[in-house]
Amino acid sequence: MSDKVKPDWDPRSEKFLRDQRMTYDRMRECCPVAYSEFLGWSLFRHEDVTRVLQEHETFSNSVSKHRSVPNGMDPPEHTAYRRIIEPYFAAERMNTFEPVCREIVSTLVRDTLESDEIELIADFAKPFAVRVQCAFLGWPETLHKPLTLWTIKNHEATLAQDRQALSELAREFEGFIDDVLETRLQSGAKPEDDVTTALMHERVEGRPFKREEIASILRNWTVGEIGTISAAVGILIHYLAGQAELQMQLRDEPSLLPAAIDEILRIHGPLVANRRITTRPVEIGGRAFKTGERISLNWISANRDGQVFEAPEVFRLDRDPSRNLLYGLGIHVCPGAPLARLELKVVMEELLRHTTTIELAPDKLPTNAAYPASGFSTLWLRIQQTL
Repeated sequence: MSDKVKPDWDPRSEKFLRDQRMTYDRMRECCPVAYSEFLGWSLFRHEDVTRVLQEHETFSNSVSKHRSVPNGMDPPEHTAYRRIIEPYFAAERMNTFEPVCREIVSTLVRDTLESDEIELIADFAKPFAVRVQCAFLGWPETLHKPLTLWTIKNHEATLAQDRQALSELAREFEGFIDDVLETRLQSGAKPEDDVTTALMHERVEGRPFKREEIASILRNWTVGEIGTISAAVGILIHYLAGQAELQMQLRDEPSLLPAAIDEILRIHGPLVANRRITTRPVEIGGRAFKTGERISLNWISANRDGQVFEAPEVFRLDRDPSRNLLYGLGIHVCPGAPLARLELKVVMEELLRHTTTIELAPDKLPTNAAYPASGFSTLWLRIQQTL
């Protein structure tokens, strides 16, 4: 194992966290395969990250002692669950959910834009992510506040690597799930009623889903969705606030939004990294890994790799979208990508449609989110509404 390897960096140090993107860019150029006691081996180059994603037999997704469905599984087990989950994000479901999503956004926009100056993250981005996820799963509005508080506590425990707190939070989330499932059982809910009830009626390998499997799926969807979507909304609006011409272009040509969103989030990714573990000895970038080595795939750095993206910090709509690792690659590519793309498209359409100008508040500088999050923890804006 890597216990005798000298650390190349400390991803939690204040020096590195001052500007995560700059740090990861620098690591990609000077130490693209880097060891730290906190993360194990971090990969920063697009080429290396892509290799790991494609060689899933060598780089396992089963990285946690806790069962994670299907994120923490490998084939053939992963294949069986993935086949069941993918239809939940099919085009028909997305088309059905779009008006629900748009109503949530429209209500938030109306309420938020009552003031000419807003703090986007707390007032809009986080409430949007929680409300839209609950709506997609069919969960009650009474869960909005508890889930918001839970995501904050989960982020703090993850940063502190507080195992006891993380275990307690896992049990707390399972309590949310138990209440949701019990309510459906008592009411005789049917699969067509909502996504959560539909999951309760799924079968894998000839047997019904276990309750802990349903809880794991819902936890993966909720934790990943709320944190990443709220970060993405902040990143998108922050970028456009500094690009008045692009703002106007996207208002005039909203059909450009899907490509523009993916490109902005390539430049500034909302998700920092994912984990893998080696199943056999392997070499990457001239460094030898033993079996059982921890690997961290740095999405932000890989998507800013100048060997793949010419002038990587420049916004361009003519890039090859297949090189963008925003939603991953290979058999573990994010199954919820269609939902995320729908939510971000709708939120940007509505925000641009209801405004004539979005600017950064000159007297309140944005504050960066703390690792392991990306984006911003506060983002003050001045907004002019449409008449």
